[in-house]
Amino acid sequence: MATTGTSRSATERSWLGQWNSNVSSYYLLVGTTGLLTVIGLIMVLSSSTVTSIAEGQSPYAAFLVQAQYALMGLPVLVVAAHLPVRWYKRLALPGILIAAGLLVAVIFLGVVRNGQQNWILLGPFSFQPSELAKLALAIWLGTVLGRKHALLGSWSHAILPAVPGAVVILGLVLAGGDLGTALVMGLLVAGAFFVAGVPLSLMGLGGAVAAFVVGYVFILQQDGGDRLQRIVATYGASCDKATECYQSLHGLFGLGTGGLWGVGLGGSREKWSYLPEAHNDFIFAVIGEELGLFGTVLVLALFAVLGLTMSRVIRRHTDPFVKVTTAAVACWIVGQAFVNIGVVIGVLPVIGVPLPLVSAGGSALITTMAALGMVISFARSEPGAAKALAARGSVVRKSLAVLGGAVRRR
Repeated sequence: MATTGTSRSATERSWLGQWNSNVSSYYLLVGTTGLLTVIGLIMVLSSSTVTSIAEGQSPYAAFLVQAQYALMGLPVLVVAAHLPVRWYKRLALPGILIAAGLLVAVIFLGVVRNGQQNWILLGPFSFQPSELAKLALAIWLGTVLGRKHALLGSWSHAILPAVPGAVVILGLVLAGGDLGTALVMGLLVAGAFFVAGVPLSLMGLGGAVAAFVVGYVFILQQDGGDRLQRIVATYGASCDKATECYQSLHGLFGLGTGGLWGVGLGGSREKWSYLPEAHNDFIFAVIGEELGLFGTVLVLALFAVLGLTMSRVIRRHTDPFVKVTTAAVACWIVGQAFVNIGVVIGVLPVIGVPLPLVSAGGSALITTMAALGMVISFARSEPGAAKALAARGSVVRKSLAVLGGAVRRR
């Protein structure tokens, strides 16, 4: 019996050793990023064909655009995954200055879409500087907070220069009317400050001030907007099903119709122009309708694994810059995912943020892939990871050489 127990214990330790190896973070990040991107491409194709045909376009129009962006994002991800950590620290200041300049340009030269002035047109292309600003802000906060890691118990060191810099970026985003992106950036800033060790009293005060400013200036005093109506529609006793509640109700209809296994890929009824933004902000509803509870749980699980893996990078890495930057990216991507899902299931008001890696949108997809590529680079530099990856690479090369020799002998 003792021998059996010892053998079982050794087997469990061996299995856990494989799961908790030096390269687990790397492979989990690569795997979840790839799976979410593939799911996104499939669901963009499925949810956009009907509206594309109705607009007189090819049924593959939206899918081909999204596939082009994914192909553009792939080399960005690969390059980001191979950049050394020191290069990200060097890019922090130029990145935040460029992002701030583009956000200022949006205010004067930007194009208004869906009531938000957050797009810049460059010939046939358009992009959202606010998406680039998320990545730039995460890297910059990681740099300034990482350098002051031992001094952040003092309010003065915790505030300067991180708080003014973050306020400027968020203020420029809000100036363009993009409250949803600003809220996601608030999550990003909170994650960076929390992992950096900023006093919770300062974070609580800052959160209260930010909530008051956003609530009073950008919701209660908003001119010509419908933010307050959307909040009342979500949490009020009743609302107009033909206006304020229309999109939310049809999102719930899609989720409810799917049941356990869904109506089948391509079988959604809500995407027949009943559900606005079916291939964008409300793509999770189409996933629930076509793939059922299984599909929605799969997407939720992938984002949970992504968040847990980034928390593993934070725990294992020794560089404060990596810890803070990874926390910022984790709160941005995973936080935005759960905000989007919260909107679709009706627990949050409609604020117009896409589901990362899954919703249609080029700027968001490429920037998110760049951010995850950066975190993959951090995972490659975890203690022992570089050596383990090099060893596995040599094993693969030797195996291919053996196979090649066997083929030649035949």
